[in-house]
Amino acid sequence: MSAPVRLALLAAALLSSATANAMDDFLRASSDGPMAMALCARNSDGSKIEGTSKFCKGAGYDKLVAAIDGSFAATVAKAPANIRPLLKRDQAWFNEMVQEAAYTVEEADEAELRENLADTLRKRATVLDDFARGFGRGGLTGAWANALGEVNVTAVEAGAYRLDAELNSDYGNDKHWRCKLKTTVKPRPDGWLSGITTPAQPSDGAAKPADPVSIKLRRQGDTLRVVLLATEEKWSSFNDPDCDRLGQVTGTYFARASRDGTDKTDTGFVTPTFDCARPETATDEEICADPDLATNDQRLNRAWKALLPRLDDATRRALTDDQRHWVSSQALQYPEFLHPAWEKQTSAMHYTVFGRDRLNGLQRERIALLEGFDDKRVGLAGTWLAYNAILKITVDKDGSLDAQGWKWSQADWKGGCDYEMSGKVQAGAFRASDQGKNPDTLERDHATLIVNRLDDAFAGKREGKTENDDEAKCKRNITISSTARLFPAKPSEDIDNPRGSIR
Repeated sequence: MSAPVRLALLAAALLSSATANAMDDFLRASSDGPMAMALCARNSDGSKIEGTSKFCKGAGYDKLVAAIDGSFAATVAKAPANIRPLLKRDQAWFNEMVQEAAYTVEEADEAELRENLADTLRKRATVLDDFARGFGRGGLTGAWANALGEVNVTAVEAGAYRLDAELNSDYGNDKHWRCKLKTTVKPRPDGWLSGITTPAQPSDGAAKPADPVSIKLRRQGDTLRVVLLATEEKWSSFNDPDCDRLGQVTGTYFARASRDGTDKTDTGFVTPTFDCARPETATDEEICADPDLATNDQRLNRAWKALLPRLDDATRRALTDDQRHWVSSQALQYPEFLHPAWEKQTSAMHYTVFGRDRLNGLQRERIALLEGFDDKRVGLAGTWLAYNAILKITVDKDGSLDAQGWKWSQADWKGGCDYEMSGKVQAGAFRASDQGKNPDTLERDHATLIVNRLDDAFAGKREGKTENDDEAKCKRNITISSTARLFPAKPSEDIDNPRGSIR
C-alpha cells in the first residue's frame, strides 16, 4: 500500500491491538533500540548498573566491548541510509546472543567458556571493521558475514557460483547452532540465483543422508540476501553431520572487504512502499532486507488500489476493517516467528528461516485474496478468507453442504476454532445438520460471508461455567467466539493449501 494509507492502517491497528500496546518492544524495529553492547552494563542477575561489572573487568570483556562499540559506530557512519537499519538489526541480534551466552559463562566459571566468549567478542570487532570497508563493493564473489555466520561466494563457471556457508551461533548452555552447507547456484529469470545443497554423508554409513534443500541468493543493495527454501518440518529435522539445524541460513550478509567481485551483477535495492531508512517494525526491517518481500509489499499496494473502487460501500468498509487487522497481523508475524513463543527452550534464538518463511506466506496469501477477490460470487460455495480465518465450502447438487476451516488468534495455538460444518442449502439459506441453541450458521452479507454470527453473543456468557448448553465451538478456549466475516477468494496455490492454524 502507498505509504500514507499503510501508515494510517498500521497506526490504527497497533493502537487497537490487544497484543501490541501501541508498539511493544519485541514488535518495534531493532534498529530503533540502543546499539551499545549491554554485556558489561548489568549485574549477574541481568539488572542494569552504571559502569562495568566485576565479571566483565576480571575477564577483560569491558575492553573488548568498548572495541566493538567503537567499530560499530564507525561502520554505521559509512553505511548507506537504507542499509543502516539492517546493520543495526544485526548488531542488536549479536547483542542478544552474547547476553544469553554470558549468563552461562558467568554461572559455569570455566576457563574454556570464558575464552570462547572473549574470542567471539574479538571476532565481532574485526568483522565490523571489515564491513566498514565493504560498502560499495560490486559483484557477488567474496566473503560475506553477519552476527550468526559467514558465507563465501566463488565463481565456478559462466553465470554459476559456489556458495559455502558456515553458521555458528552460541546462546550459552546447550542453545547453539552450527551448520556448514555448500551448493552451486545458477541464475533464474526472477533475478535470483538458486541451487540445491549437498548434504554430508553420515560417518557411520548406516544413517540415511539428509535430503537436499534449496537455497537462493541475490544482491539487495549493499547486502547479500540468502534464503533457505524449505518447510518448517524439513529445516527442523535436517539430518546432516555438518549441520545441527538449518534455522539461521536465511539472512542479510554484509561484505567483508572493499575489493569488487570479479563478476557483474545487479546491485539494485528493491524498495517496498515505505522508507527503508526508517522502518517502523521488525517486520518492516525484514521486508526491506529481502527483494521478494519488498516485491510482495508493492503487489499488495497495487492490488489494494485496484480492488477498492469496484466494491460496493458495505463490502469496502468491511474489507478496510479486515485490512487494518491484517496489517497488525503482518507487523506481529516476523518477530513472533523469529522468536517463536511456544519454543520454551529456544525462544531467545533467532529463527531467521522460520520468520522469513511465515512472513512471505502471509503476504502471498493476502495478495491472492486482493488480486483474486471474487466479488461476483453467487451463493456459498468456494474459498473464503479473512485476516484471522479461512473456510472452504462445497455444495452438492442436492443442496448438501460441507465446510472445513479454522479461525485463529495471532501466534496463539490455544486461541483457535476448527470449522467443521455440514447441512443443507434450501432457498439460498443454510441450515446446519446439528440444530441446537447455538447452531452453525452461514449467511451472505453483500460480497462477504458471516460465519456463526450468534456465537459472538454466546461466547461472552461462558466465563466460569463448567457446563454450557450452547455447545462451545472453540474447544480449547470456550470463551472465544467462532464468529468471523470472510471474503471470497478465487483458487490460488497460496490459499488452496493453507498453513497451520498458528499464524
